[in-house]
Amino acid sequence: MSVTLDLMRHGEPVGGRKYRGQIDDPLSEKGWAQMHAAVGDQAPWTRIVSSPLLRCRAFSEMLAERHKLPLAFDPRLQEVGFGVWEGKTAAEIELEAPGTLARFKGDPVHARPQGAEPLADFQARVAAGLDAVVSQSPDQHVLVVGHAGVVRMALAWALHIPLQHAYRIEVASASMTRLRFSKGFASLIFHGGSLPGR
Repeated sequence: MSVTLDLMRHGEPVGGRKYRGQIDDPLSEKGWAQMHAAVGDQAPWTRIVSSPLLRCRAFSEMLAERHKLPLAFDPRLQEVGFGVWEGKTAAEIELEAPGTLARFKGDPVHARPQGAEPLADFQARVAAGLDAVVSQSPDQHVLVVGHAGVVRMALAWALHIPLQHAYRIEVASASMTRLRFSKGFASLIFHGGSLPGR
């Protein structure tokens, strides 16, 4: 049995770059264009599983309808809760407390914003969601539409990357990452960019 997971981060939401967390902003026009460009006319998947947040949900619904693919939403695939950082830009966070973001990126396990979801809890819920997708999808190719944090946690879970190193992984807007699961092992096929052939 082999399962292929394509993990897609949403495009740019209305309001641009910020620590959005679970704030439910929709995609901007640019975000829609980014996601369309990443997949083009291709649809190699047997089904789609998406975060229920609007910046993932709306594109997933459009894609599923266009290609007549089954679609499910899993709240375990929502972005991490960023506590007091939610809705703030990097510049705003740095203005309030210079050096905060460097400490966070250097040690995302311990240097978390006040009220944020613990990173181990976030990874556990993402891993549970993806484990369910893999176990329910023998010999399928599944598209998972989620968030930068979800992609980082997926790679940490699948490839046994220590959580303290997870934020060294850059995840661009509307980028694709492919993992293949076979015989109990995960392989990273590619990370970043668009579908092959685009």
